[in-house]
Amino acid sequence: MAERTLRGARLGGQSFEDERGIEFAARQQVGYLCTHGHSFEITMSIEADVPAVWECPRCGAEAESTSGIEREVKVEKPQRTHWDMLLERRSEKELEDILTERLELLRGGEIGPAHLHRTGRKRKAANA
Repeated sequence: MAERTLRGARLGGQSFEDERGIEFAARQQVGYLCTHGHSFEITMSIEADVPAVWECPRCGAEAESTSGIEREVKVEKPQRTHWDMLLERRSEKELEDILTERLELLRGGEIGPAHLHRTGRKRKAANA
């Protein structure tokens, strides 16, 4: 059992690789200013697309780039309501016809909750 124990360094604790002969990627410092007045810099690759907004590491608020990068304005679609989607399938004239038809069936007792039909029949019997 003693022959199988690991000796020397702890697992995952240290790397024995050397930085000699390694060429690091080109970097740039990008400055940001928070809405609460905090300023900070982020190190990014020169090839990276620099965002106009970054989250402040101190307070979590939005921080804007100090290098003059403008935010992208997204064109937002107006929110579609149920009525808008209904009008995509039917015209208002069709909807009025359907409503009239359904109201006639409801008033005639052919559709709708059962408790409404019973009271309607009692009223008819009382009037006769």
